[in-house]
Amino acid sequence: MLIIPAIDLKDGCVVRLFQGKQDQKIYSRDPVKTAKHWVRQGAELIHVVDLDGAFSGARKNFSALKDILLAVDVPIQFGGGVRSIETIKELTGLGVSRVVLGTKAIEDRKFLKQAFSGFKDKIIVSIDTRDNRLLVKGWQAAHKGISIVDYVGLLKETGFQRLIYTDVTKDGTLKGPNIKDLKALLKISGMKIISSGGISSLADIQRLKLLEKQGLEGIIVGKALYEGKFTLTQALSAV
Repeated sequence: MLIIPAIDLKDGCVVRLFQGKQDQKIYSRDPVKTAKHWVRQGAELIHVVDLDGAFSGARKNFSALKDILLAVDVPIQFGGGVRSIETIKELTGLGVSRVVLGTKAIEDRKFLKQAFSGFKDKIIVSIDTRDNRLLVKGWQAAHKGISIVDYVGLLKETGFQRLIYTDVTKDGTLKGPNIKDLKALLKISGMKIISSGGISSLADIQRLKLLEKQGLEGIIVGKALYEGKFTLTQALSAV
């Protein structure tokens, strides 16, 4: 099972949010140094998010992304404000291994199908939820047009084999993941899932590892690493 360190970018800095709210804590003003640190500790994949892009739809951290891509030789998974086919093309052309889709993929089915047709496993959809509702626009609004279950069905019908799942109420809280809803999603989807949100300890990671046979493919870890609850090396040893 993959342990994937997160680098969330806002105004060029590495930050963490609390439950997706725009108040933030800055952990580094040097994203490249952060990426290199995770690689030294054994990262096999790094999850990079443009929070400015997620909130506004306007990308602001491509410069930092380009620097990271040049500095490290592990795959980079990138999302935040990706709302056009042209942007996906640009990102994959830069060397991004997998592009994360969110708001646009929920709001525009034609875009979703076109993106999958053109890029297949170079894209992945993120299902971000609060109170069993899909969230859009950087987690700032609930989408009322489709349920989580129906959206998962649409993804499977389109051809997707994996997704990212985040319970936003857990994100940045260090209070443990929502294992109950994760289990339910694994069961109804039959897809490979990368889980994010709430990781606080090595014990949380070991609990999640028990879901590997049910389809849990990886865990995105952010605040727990930045707050020193454990090291990435320790997390990798735990799985």
